[in-house]
Amino acid sequence: MNPKKLIRKVLPEKSILLAEEGYRKGRIYSLQARYGFPSKGMRVIAVTGTNGKTTTCCFINEMLKAAGYKTAMYTTAIIEINGKSKANKTHLTLPPTEKLLRFLRDAKNSKIDFLVLEAPSQALQQHKMLGIPVEFAVLTNLTQDHLDYHRTMESYAAAKARLFNNYMKPSFCILNADDERYDYFMIQSVGQVVSYGQNADSTERISRVNTIKNGMSWTLLNGEHPLDLRISLPGLFNVYNASSAAAIGLMLGIPEKTIIKGLADLKVVPGRMEDIDSGQSFKVWVDFAVTPDALAKVLEAGRNSVTGNVSVVFGATGDRDKGKRPIMGEVAVKYADRIYLTDDETYKENPELIRNAVFEGIKRARGETKTKVISDRKQAIKTAFSDAKKDDIVILAGIGHQDSRNMAGKNIPWDERKIAKNLLTNR
Repeated sequence: MNPKKLIRKVLPEKSILLAEEGYRKGRIYSLQARYGFPSKGMRVIAVTGTNGKTTTCCFINEMLKAAGYKTAMYTTAIIEINGKSKANKTHLTLPPTEKLLRFLRDAKNSKIDFLVLEAPSQALQQHKMLGIPVEFAVLTNLTQDHLDYHRTMESYAAAKARLFNNYMKPSFCILNADDERYDYFMIQSVGQVVSYGQNADSTERISRVNTIKNGMSWTLLNGEHPLDLRISLPGLFNVYNASSAAAIGLMLGIPEKTIIKGLADLKVVPGRMEDIDSGQSFKVWVDFAVTPDALAKVLEAGRNSVTGNVSVVFGATGDRDKGKRPIMGEVAVKYADRIYLTDDETYKENPELIRNAVFEGIKRARGETKTKVISDRKQAIKTAFSDAKKDDIVILAGIGHQDSRNMAGKNIPWDERKIAKNLLTNR
């Protein structure tokens, strides 16, 4: 018998978990020591949440750069040190520990003032962030995802809470006051809590939100003092993402004009409602939405951006949280006029079973008549473009910024933005 299987069979599960925890912590500290604890002395801003982490990091990063700070940033889509950025070509929010430490070492050698990074639940659960001194901890939201790993929403929330409680011990906790688990995270927080949202009790209150031609505008109220903000990204959720960044700016004493400029400087986040324009009469967005909440928000933003119909091309990821698949089908029916159900990344799972699970949700919501099932993703996109009319929007959801897809366990080249551009150009 395999030694690992034998150990698991003989020892109690709790003992195995404790041993694994001890090993992981010891390994992380050993690696940190080998690299000289490279983040020591850095001012660190870490962002967690189900959706919006990458965009929030980008808003914070642009605002800090506008204020004259030298920054480093690690996100799912972009890696940047002192203004030099490159695409994150992995599918990982944070890299393996040694690679992360090399990034931190490079950032330290560049004498950066602030480090901005995403803090995913798995990294917190697996102790990857131990030894990184978090000053500002930010929560975007918490909705269903990663239950294949965490099993329950309570365990998922507890993993996220490590960023705010005595596990990471941040100085400041910036929380979404409108998130349904706000009270839980507030109780967990050991640092000074600053909240943002439309809730009247928010420290930074969002008000007078408007959809404008090229983005969003709103007023952020700090007490009775208004801060009028405008961004180039659409969607109410991006108002929230930018407001959390503005809250940090105000806490740092960044001049209001600089906060306004910094947030406005962010024109696009790769694969996040990224506009594909080849002169067609309808809009096309490529978006990374892989959760029910993210899909709902991008479809709702699409609805508010056009006068015509909303179409969505999407699927669900293989070997991941299976419970969210029918929910995503229901979301698509609720917010879209036309649905093109296709394959996302299958990994080693049967793609037909994945599609069937999503379609169950579509049937529950009675959306069969507005749904086309096309397994070939490129053909599904082509069909959606062919069906689109003037002033419609077609949203390609799930792949986002990636330049490959994992199909049947193998990574194949796939850049959805380039594919969409080519299909539009050759219509």
